[in-house]
Amino acid sequence: MRLLLDFLCRFGWGLALALVLTPTAPVPGGFFRVNLLVVMGLATFAALVARTAASGWPWAVLATAAVFAWMGSVAWLGEKRRAGGGFCAACAALLAVAVALVAATPRAAAAGLVSGCVTGFTVHAMLLGHWYLNAPGMRVDVLRRMIDLALVAWGLQTAVAVTTLLPWVPPADATATALLALRWLAGLVGLPVLLVMARKTLDIPNTQSATGILYVACLAAILGELTAQLLAAA
Repeated sequence: MRLLLDFLCRFGWGLALALVLTPTAPVPGGFFRVNLLVVMGLATFAALVARTAASGWPWAVLATAAVFAWMGSVAWLGEKRRAGGGFCAACAALLAVAVALVAATPRAAAAGLVSGCVTGFTVHAMLLGHWYLNAPGMRVDVLRRMIDLALVAWGLQTAVAVTTLLPWVPPADATATALLALRWLAGLVGLPVLLVMARKTLDIPNTQSATGILYVACLAAILGELTAQLLAAA
């Protein structure tokens, strides 16, 4: 249950931060409203899990983040962009605190924040690409910028992974070896290839094909980060 709680906090933090980093002028308010509801769902689920699986106050922080996400969605429904952006930032801050509370050590908290950016930015890019079906006139450079941020997050995560491997001894357990191979192949090798492919597809430009590639990138990111959590717990 703690692994699930950790993943939900990381994922929600990454999505909320991605909303903060998304320019509000060229993107319709409906995108922020819908995605804040996604953040609300993640925070609510995490709060329920934290209430039963964790000690301390992470559940209260998560519940507050869920309320702020709902209030932000209402603000975006009324096209109150400044207030909506403020609620996005508040949600990101609260979910970052939740990641730190759930983590066992400061180093684990920092790694969790980076991991959440990898997953959250990649999924956010996919959702943004899907939104071009609703707003075909939206500028392509908005999606390109989000993919670039996902690549930056991947670069930071790769640096963390390499640093972790420096004192590492290969495990004798075949299951751990398989998890390690999956973590590297999906999350650290396959993910950047897919992100670059999606970015190159935008040069055509073809947002639908790029979004299809980003769907696969989301699977690679989630699979890679989940296996990383399993390895860290082991």
